[in-house]
Amino acid sequence: MSLADAIGWAASAVLIATLTRQVYTQWRERTTAGVSHWLFIGQLTASSGFTVYSWMLGNGVFVFTNSVLLLTAIVGQLIYRRNRRIAEREGPSA
Repeated sequence: MSLADAIGWAASAVLIATLTRQVYTQWRERTTAGVSHWLFIGQLTASSGFTVYSWMLGNGVFVFTNSVLLLTAIVGQLIYRRNRRIAEREGPSA
């Protein structure tokens, strides 16, 4: 593995850990406070484009990273929607 690949994989791990933690926190807290559903829509769109772009360039680090980011965007959007339904059921006094 080259130094460039090692740096790429390390950066990928940090980014994925950061976003995974954010999605987990939203799931655990069951709230949409401070989170826009547009965040996940934007992430979904960008990650889809970057995955295809990375694949076209033949860059395995970025194909993997952007594929995982695409997955976190999908999971994040699903959790966001679940949390909105929970908030709507509980009403404004909750």
